[in-house]
Amino acid sequence: MKKAKLLLATLAGALALTGCATTARTGGSDGLYAQPIGGAPVTANPTPYSEALVCLGNYARANNLQSPRIAVGRLSDYTGRASLEGGAAVTQGASLMAISAFAKAGIRLVERFDTSVSELELRYANNQLIGNENGEQRQIYAASLPGSDYHLVGGITELNYNIRSGGVDILGGDRIDSDPTGVFNRRTWVMNIGLDLRLNATQTMETVDVISYQKQIIGREISAGIFAFWDEAVIDISAGGRSLEPVQLAVRSVIERAVLEISAQLYGVDPSAACHYSDPIGGSTNVTGGVNVASAYGSRETSNVQARQTVEHGHERRDPHVRSYLRGRYD
Repeated sequence: MKKAKLLLATLAGALALTGCATTARTGGSDGLYAQPIGGAPVTANPTPYSEALVCLGNYARANNLQSPRIAVGRLSDYTGRASLEGGAAVTQGASLMAISAFAKAGIRLVERFDTSVSELELRYANNQLIGNENGEQRQIYAASLPGSDYHLVGGITELNYNIRSGGVDILGGDRIDSDPTGVFNRRTWVMNIGLDLRLNATQTMETVDVISYQKQIIGREISAGIFAFWDEAVIDISAGGRSLEPVQLAVRSVIERAVLEISAQLYGVDPSAACHYSDPIGGSTNVTGGVNVASAYGSRETSNVQARQTVEHGHERRDPHVRSYLRGRYD
């Protein structure tokens, strides 16, 4: 009898859940079978380096500093990682992320990534097909487009799964089969992405800076459960969760870290005077090798090429000067 009651209760619960998940068979007056769940508001999409970029842009505007014009080219995915169901494992929008990062820093930008509309409009105007409201033909003038001084190219070059993983499994219980048995599982794993960028002088095609960064990404999984007999019934309860640091946000983070470094050099800013950094982009060694950045960028009053081992600088949680001055915390 008890088994029958337990079986009926289980079936009733399953039917109730099925009813909650079932969609209507006919559309409502609004033309929808079901209302979508969720409703979280749109939020900003910062990285730990966004505050430093914005601060650098504010500093440049306050001191009337003009940057050269920058064009962002193709920042491609060179990892070759893809799945049959999910497609590419890494974002294909790295160029768009770099454009947004330069905009945060107040750098002057010219469009070279997608010129399809401008080229089509120019073709129409050249064929005398575009006019204004008065019917006058749009004129084409020589030297009306500003050129870029530098352009950024490169790509995502590494995506390494499972650099290290580990875990623990614990099972505990009595030798008597009817006594409760508990289980606990915990897993962690680490992966990384890598980025290689280069900044070229547009007119001479000289490579004036090269940046190579990587960021590690962590994932965690935890679960626990209990199995026991209760009179004639069997109880099996388990719960757990899994979380993975966003891979695409990691790509945005390394791009913004590289753009922060390039932007300060383009402004010719001594970072110790900007945003109260102690020396976030100080030093004189380009450890990525091969390019004499201090001279290739042109004459500067200060030498502020990043010693690229110290990537903590500009990070909102690892650089104490960003914490205290950029985020309003004076601890």
